[in-house]
Amino acid sequence: MSEAPIQQHIEALIFSAQGSISEEDIRMAIYSALQVQLSKADVEAACLALEKKYADAFFSFRPVRIGGGYQFLTKPDYFNVVNVLQQQQSKKKLSQAAIETLAIIAYRQPITKLEIEQIRGVNSDYSVQRLLEKELISIAGKSDGPGKPILYGTSAQFMDYFALSSIDQLPRLKDIAADENSIGAVND
Repeated sequence: MSEAPIQQHIEALIFSAQGSISEEDIRMAIYSALQVQLSKADVEAACLALEKKYADAFFSFRPVRIGGGYQFLTKPDYFNVVNVLQQQQSKKKLSQAAIETLAIIAYRQPITKLEIEQIRGVNSDYSVQRLLEKELISIAGKSDGPGKPILYGTSAQFMDYFALSSIDQLPRLKDIAADENSIGAVND
């Protein structure tokens, strides 16, 4: 058994969880790792002690009870600086798949995910989700087709990101695509 108090193990679990971690998951992890059986009250008491510990102004984050579990979140005083970092990170490079998906949406909007996938020939769920998260695309409505699928279009963030005042400023496809019927190099 580890020498660290149970509260520190619970703190480590909350810190390392991808999202909110339930009391039950905490109890199961502690039992599996340390063979210590905790009651719901034990976990609640440890989490309450952690809340008191992190209430100190020294800490920029705190454990918060969310959706039936616990998660460390930034304190409101630090939201602005964290928001700046998140915006900077969201502007980082897009994957090739996301770039392809974004180009299809930009030139064919409004467009459904099925239409995007038919053009690309592969599933585009992840790319569409990432572009929505980065706010480069937005939901533009619903199609009148069967099942009324969601239509996607570019967002105001897309326009800012690519320094466009109008979607008409995108290069025309015929200006950037090679002539499919030509052979060899183009002579000037």
